Amino acid sequence: MSSDVRFTDFKSDKQPTWCPGCGDFGTMNGMMKALAETGNDPDNTFVVAGIGCSGKIGTYMHSYALHGVHGRALPVGAGVKMANPDLEVMVAGGDGDGYSIGAGHFVHAVRRNVDMSYIVMDNRIYGLTKGQASPTSREDFETATTPEGPKQPPVNPLALALASGATFIAQSFSSDALRHQEIVQKAIEHDGFGFVNVFSPCVTFNDVDTYDYFRDSLVDLADEDYDPNDREAAKERVLDADKEYMGVLYQDDESVPYGKQHGLDSNMSEVDEGAPDGATDLVREFY
Repeated sequence: MSSDVRFTDFKSDKQPTWCPGCGDFGTMNGMMKALAETGNDPDNTFVVAGIGCSGKIGTYMHSYALHGVHGRALPVGAGVKMANPDLEVMVAGGDGDGYSIGAGHFVHAVRRNVDMSYIVMDNRIYGLTKGQASPTSREDFETATTPEGPKQPPVNPLALALASGATFIAQSFSSDALRHQEIVQKAIEHDGFGFVNVFSPCVTFNDVDTYDYFRDSLVDLADEDYDPNDREAAKERVLDADKEYMGVLYQDDESVPYGKQHGLDSNMSEVDEGAPDGATDLVREFY
């Protein structure tokens, strides 16, 4: 780690092709600033991305990166962290990638509590495929494929995380640059799985959940007398259907990450040349 790294060191030479005004620009900038502020540098950072507009983020950031299979970014990130605990692992995805096809992996990544961060760009729409309802879309959200709305309640990712045993749950807004950076930074510094759901508006296909909507409706927990270590208080906020919150909703300060629980403290990516003793005999048992 280095104290001389600037967030611009995390910028690659590839120009983003997101739509002008896309919330993912702000999300990515906050991620890079948080990485730099926590003393990380591109040489010790591994970004894993899923599929969707958010999936391009590994190309736009200068670090080790892997563009994974749809909904499967989290198990890849967990494997990277367990193989090399010295790496700062950050998984990035979208609401479709993380809460639909990847929902099963999300639940198990949360409960394993691997020491990594998961940043979800939640725009409540499938943007890359041109505007279909996503798992977090409103029940009456009209699209070309759901002209009368999905007619089913949206997934509550914060409640899903809490029910799965999360040790860090937060929510941010990509347009509030300073708060977004602060929240992501806390997720990185957390000993365990740091989950941040980021409201990252889609200016092309979602004219309901807009920048103005979030600016007017979000309640910042930093402005309230709120204790993020209180799980019951977190449950109350997470299940509050009348308000949307920004900040750290829950953090377990006694969290022990998966690697520490199981003694995974060495770099398993460094493999000696040749097969391990007995490996050949073991393979022959099956052939």
